Amino acid sequence: MYTAAVLALPDAIAFDLATPIETFGRVRLPDGRPGYRTLVAGPERSVQAGPLRLAIDEGLDALQRADLVVVPGRNNPLEPTPPDVLEALRAAAERGTRIASICVGAFTLAEAGLLDGRDATTHWLAADEFARRYPAVRVNPDVLYTDNGKILTSAGAVAGIDLCLHIVRNDYGTAVAADAARLAVAPLHRPGGQAQYIVRNRPPSRPTTLHQVLPWIEENAYRDLSLADIAAAAGLSVRTLTRRFKDETGQSPMQWVAGVRIRQAQELLETTDHTVDRIAAQTGFPTTSNFRAQFGQVVGVTPGAYRKVFRPARPDPAH
Repeated sequence: MYTAAVLALPDAIAFDLATPIETFGRVRLPDGRPGYRTLVAGPERSVQAGPLRLAIDEGLDALQRADLVVVPGRNNPLEPTPPDVLEALRAAAERGTRIASICVGAFTLAEAGLLDGRDATTHWLAADEFARRYPAVRVNPDVLYTDNGKILTSAGAVAGIDLCLHIVRNDYGTAVAADAARLAVAPLHRPGGQAQYIVRNRPPSRPTTLHQVLPWIEENAYRDLSLADIAAAAGLSVRTLTRRFKDETGQSPMQWVAGVRIRQAQELLETTDHTVDRIAAQTGFPTTSNFRAQFGQVVGVTPGAYRKVFRPARPDPAH
């Protein structure tokens, strides 16, 4: 049996706390024995987790007895982590303990220096700030989880379940992990390299000189747009437009257009029964094959697979 210690920090995200507790707590071996002894540990005897106040039974010394430490995210991941917590995490890493983060819990691991020179991920909304704060970390916001052997990270929310099931599979094999997935009513395996499904080209939060042309692109993405069309709408030369897009969004104008089209296609896949051919035409892609290729490259799955996840087939009323 492995001992998993879930670290409960002040301002913890309740969902992130519950994910490893419930997932590991439901693991049963073929002979019926539990696969994990799950502890909740923290620097304080009680913590506020959103609207909940939780009593904590174990102190930070529990990390010394753990085979696995799981660090959930906090509602404000930029808040400094208590020094004794960072010391306990570093000590656990030095002993070779596996340490995993859920969502923005990656900020805590990075603050402890455990992700320097490693691959990591976090919630896509926080990825830019994460990369700015921790340039020594190879952050990849487009995957569900990363596994560096002893240090693991996951993206937001449900990706934490994917990571926990990945750990179970590594510890006890596919059959035990499949049983845990059924109890969690979750798919057994979404590969860590799968995209987070989100197209992250939303308008920049900081002031931008593109504030007029970005809404214009949203309204006209269905058209056969060229760089010249976008430049004319912005009142700029093609050269100036390209430079400003790169400086202010990190993308070229046509990359931005493709992102808008894919996001609009996602909405249609989620909310309509339109065929893939029709959606490709509605959202401005020149051909269906071009749509499938770009959608797969950006989102990480086919349009059909995306629809199955976000718009499951509805039961036939006759049955």
